[in-house]
Amino acid sequence: MLFALLGYALFSTHDVVIKSLGSDYAPFQILFFSVLLSFPFATLMLMQDKAVGTLRPANPGWVAARTVAGVITGISAFYAFSVLPLAQVYAFIFAAPMLITVLSIPVLGEKVGVHRWAAVIMGLAGVMIVLRPGAEPLTLGHISGLTAAAGSAVVSVITRKIGRRERAAVLMLYPMMANVILMAAFLPFLYMPLPVEHLGLLAVMSFLGFAGGLCIIAAYRFADAAIVAPMQYSQIIWGAGFGFFFFVEIPDRFTGIGAFVIIGAGLYVVLRESLGGQSDNTPVLRTRTRPGAATSPNVGAMLRDQASQGTSSDEAPAKTLEES
Repeated sequence: MLFALLGYALFSTHDVVIKSLGSDYAPFQILFFSVLLSFPFATLMLMQDKAVGTLRPANPGWVAARTVAGVITGISAFYAFSVLPLAQVYAFIFAAPMLITVLSIPVLGEKVGVHRWAAVIMGLAGVMIVLRPGAEPLTLGHISGLTAAAGSAVVSVITRKIGRRERAAVLMLYPMMANVILMAAFLPFLYMPLPVEHLGLLAVMSFLGFAGGLCIIAAYRFADAAIVAPMQYSQIIWGAGFGFFFFVEIPDRFTGIGAFVIIGAGLYVVLRESLGGQSDNTPVLRTRTRPGAATSPNVGAMLRDQASQGTSSDEAPAKTLEES
């Protein structure tokens, strides 16, 4: 639990850097340099990979779809963090488990019962409370926050579908390369010179993203998913605190009420899948990568690779993860 809390605290600090730089630079530029500076950390992590194989995907179509969804998620999340209060962005992102539940039906063949459908409806009602359609104007920032949640849900479900057949290196490097190449295409039109202190902040942000991912990996190694997964909602506390102290943001009551409803629905989905045995696929728990975490390792893939390297049986790691 402490590893999980530390990891999500690091992620929230990572998001503070995005927001602080977002007032001066386009999200394309921030994303480009943050991912570019993440490659040394990714290289160090991949040097520990003992698996033999190439970087050619076993499921090129699904990997391409996941990569596109990951790029859209990253740029949407970075823009939303730049223009919206931190707590409000987290409220939108926390809707991802409900969207994963819905997407698991056509993609994974999941059967969703009345309890999880009720949680989905409850979570979407929470989003509507935060948005207050008609009372408040719908901005590009709101749309970006919702897009980040939807994109991360697509990434998660595809990861669950193909994860056992793809190397962690493939799932990590393809979105990183796509982000660098596509964001570089926008730089000639948006580039602003970076002073050394801002470049240092981008390096710190890259480190925070990877360090947070490593903490979450450690948390899932030492504790059951039912304990670790709900810790992601601690980010709403960090978001409110950081927003107040660094950006003088005070979440309105509708954001607070909506976030409370979304978190309640998300907790119900996570705990029911973990403790109730109601899901054959448990898509929310198995796809542990944080939404919009373009600078973070793929937690689920790394855990699976570690499990497979620790046993001689091809089936043992899959069974272990299912039972967890």
